[in-house]
Amino acid sequence: MTKAPNIPPVIESDERNYRDSGVPSTVAIAGHPIHPVIVTLPIGFLVAAPLTDIGYWLTQDFFWARVSLWLIGAGLVTGILAGLTGFIDFMKIGRVRKHTAGWAHMYVNVTALVLTAINLGLRLVNPAVNVLFTGLILSVLVAILLGISGWYGGELVYRHKIAVIGYGNKESD
Repeated sequence: MTKAPNIPPVIESDERNYRDSGVPSTVAIAGHPIHPVIVTLPIGFLVAAPLTDIGYWLTQDFFWARVSLWLIGAGLVTGILAGLTGFIDFMKIGRVRKHTAGWAHMYVNVTALVLTAINLGLRLVNPAVNVLFTGLILSVLVAILLGISGWYGGELVYRHKIAVIGYGNKESD
């Protein structure tokens, strides 16, 4: 039998992780999990927002402030949809809740959505008023949080075999 590679874990690791077949997502179409497909939308929108905020900062062109408003709004709506699909898996797959990565992924994403809602609220009346610097700082912070959350999501999928094809036990490690 081949021994698992000696990869230092960031959070937690177990030799069994390398032999487990994994558990499928509970929110799937034809066996394909929905959460990883949907998360690409809020990630794209919310990682682009700091760039358009910087565009406004450099040019003072209202166009960039308006684009930021739309990106943040679209990021919030699609982020809520992605969060709902992830939360269903979180509640239905006990294995997710048994790992630090599952809790961290959820808490970081909820924090990012709350900050996104605040950022959107600051811009609704006039998209340009709060871009500099509160809006820009919030946009950058959300983008950083999404990177951190993505790491934890990767831990869930690649290390703990959650939302993959397999016949593993939903409740066990």
